[in-house]
Amino acid sequence: MTAERLANTPDMVARFVAVFYQTPMRDLIANLDSTVDQITVAGRAYPVTLNQRDQRGNCYICNPVTAYIDYAIDETRHFKSHPALRLAIRTLIGACAPLLRAAGIDHQVQINNWLFSTNPVPTLTQGAVAAMRDNLTAAYPDRALVIRSLNTTADAATLGTLRDAGFRLLPARQIYLFDATACTHPSANMKRDRLALARTDHDLVTNDDITEADYARAAQLYEMLYIDKYTPLNPRYTALYLRRMHIAGLMQLRGLRASDGRLVAVTGLFANGRTLTQPIVGYDTTRPRQEGLYRMVMAMAQDIAMAQGLFFNMSAGAAAFKRHRMAVPVIEYTAVYAQHLGHKKRSALRVIEAVLTKVGIPLLQRFGL
Repeated sequence: MTAERLANTPDMVARFVAVFYQTPMRDLIANLDSTVDQITVAGRAYPVTLNQRDQRGNCYICNPVTAYIDYAIDETRHFKSHPALRLAIRTLIGACAPLLRAAGIDHQVQINNWLFSTNPVPTLTQGAVAAMRDNLTAAYPDRALVIRSLNTTADAATLGTLRDAGFRLLPARQIYLFDATACTHPSANMKRDRLALARTDHDLVTNDDITEADYARAAQLYEMLYIDKYTPLNPRYTALYLRRMHIAGLMQLRGLRASDGRLVAVTGLFANGRTLTQPIVGYDTTRPRQEGLYRMVMAMAQDIAMAQGLFFNMSAGAAAFKRHRMAVPVIEYTAVYAQHLGHKKRSALRVIEAVLTKVGIPLLQRFGL
C-alpha cells in the first residue's frame, strides 16, 4: 500500500459542501443542527462543521456531549447481565458529565467532518496541523478545535503530530479495522459470506443500478437497523441526503433487491485516502435472519477493500462478527485543541482525557465497545 492515496481533493470537498448550501440541515440529517463550510490548509481541502454551544438534540457526529454522555449511557445496555458493573459505569459517566460540559467542546469547529460516524483523516503534517491550529483559533477564538475518527493503526503518525501541537487525545471507542493488504487467506466466515452472495435469490444491486425509488427505501432500511434496533442517537440520514450524496459521487450505494423490485438490504460506502468506510448499512429486519442480509452487505464492502488494497474501517460493535472476518480491534480517538480557551475549560479537558485513558480504554478493550 502506498503511503498516500488521493484524499480530500478540492473538487471532492466542494461537492460535499454544495450538498448543504441550499438545503436546511435537518432536511438532510434529521437530528442535526450544524453549519458546513470548508478550509484549505497546506494545499489540501477539508470540510468543517461549526456548532453552537449546547445544541441539545444533536447527534454525536457533531456533539461530544451526546457521544460521551448520552451514547455512553445507552451503551450500558450491554451490561444487563452485570448489574453492579452497569451501575458503576453509569455512575462514572454521570460524574463526568459536568466536566465534559465545563470543557465546552460542544461549541466547536470540527475539522474533516464528512458527517459520518467515521471520517477518514488524511495524514496531517506538522506544518498542516500548526496552520489549522493558528488559523482556526484566530478565526474562532471561543471554539474548541475537534478532529474525530483517528485510530492507532491508520493514523499513528498524525496522532503524534496532533499531541505535539497541543491537542488532547480523548479515547472514543474501539473500532475494528480490516487491512486488505494483509489478507492473503480469507477466513472460513468470509468464504461462507461469499457463498451466500453467490447463492442468494435476491438480485445484487450495484452503484449504477440505484433508482429514484431506492433512496426512500434505503433510508428506511438504515433506520430499521441503526435507529429502531440500535439507538435514535445515531444520525438520521434522510432519503434526500442519500440521493444528494449519491448523485454527487460521494457515496456508493449497493444492495440486494427482492423479486418484487424493492431493496431488502443496502450499504453506502465512502472512500477517502487509504480507508474505506461504510456509513450506511441497513436491511429489512422483519425478514428471516437466515437470509444473511447483514453478512452479505458487509461482504460487498470488504470485497471492494480487497480489490483496491484499502483499510476497511468496520466501525464499532458486533465484535465477534468482525473478528471472524479478520478485522482487528484498535482504539479510536477524538483530538481536541483548547489551549486558547479559559483555564477552567483546559483543566476540565485534561481531567476528561485522564479518566478516559485510564478507565475508558480498559473498558473498551475488555467489552469490545
